[in-house]
Amino acid sequence: MAPRANWKGFLKVGELVCPVALYTAASTSDRIAFHMLNRKTGHRLHREFIDSETGKTVEREDQVKGYEVGDGDYIALDPKEIAAALPESDKTLEIEAFIACDDIDDLYFDKPYYLTPSDRHGDEAFALIREGMKKSNVAALAETVLFRRMRTVLIRPEGQGLVATTLNYDYEVRSAEAAFSDVPDVKLKGEMLELAEHIINTKKGRFDPKGFDDRYDAALAEVVKAKIEGRKIKPVKPKAEGKVIDLMEALRQSAGKGEKPAKRKTKKPAAARKPAAGRRKAG
Repeated sequence: MAPRANWKGFLKVGELVCPVALYTAASTSDRIAFHMLNRKTGHRLHREFIDSETGKTVEREDQVKGYEVGDGDYIALDPKEIAAALPESDKTLEIEAFIACDDIDDLYFDKPYYLTPSDRHGDEAFALIREGMKKSNVAALAETVLFRRMRTVLIRPEGQGLVATTLNYDYEVRSAEAAFSDVPDVKLKGEMLELAEHIINTKKGRFDPKGFDDRYDAALAEVVKAKIEGRKIKPVKPKAEGKVIDLMEALRQSAGKGEKPAKRKTKKPAAARKPAAGRRKAG
């Protein structure tokens, strides 16, 4: 069964327009999901909104969004008032600029989507945009209203289609300087860096997503299966704690260059020694 499009509209570059559709590229729907139950009855629970002062349940029609302007002081916003602030959508993903593919820090990446033509009449225009971007080795920046919010989107060619990644706004990305402000400036010795570089070089590889398993989800699935089959659930054995050793020695051991114990020099037994006269030259 073909996936359902999250959004349909038009991709526009200047006067070139083609109908397109967005599909979710990454999903968590296959993860193990739980419901909250009443331990005593086994019945599923449902959530209710409770008035913090009266303790009474508030029905859906009486629930409104509020913004806190002071400690415990809120202004209520009617759904119509919020709707009035939403940008109007013309369903057009308009390309504003073409940029180098590595021009954006991936800290700004939000969610990826597959972008495909939604109508056979747009196949040629879509292919023209895709192949033009491949040949020029560029990505595109576009803006549109997605899911009731104005979003900036990075579009890159991928195979026979395009990948559209929504971007975080600048105010949403926290400052790296603030995060790293307490990290001390450590002066490292030359041999330490050489050993670290050696370790890195011996462990170089390529990213293969198939090589990484969600061990937690797999463990949960096994717990659920054991519960269904009435088997005893075996607790996971904790890993043995590593021995605390000197940083330099840890680097040497990781690099396979740990210090080997010196060999003892053993003296030959007296009986095995040659007499001194026997070692002299004749004459």
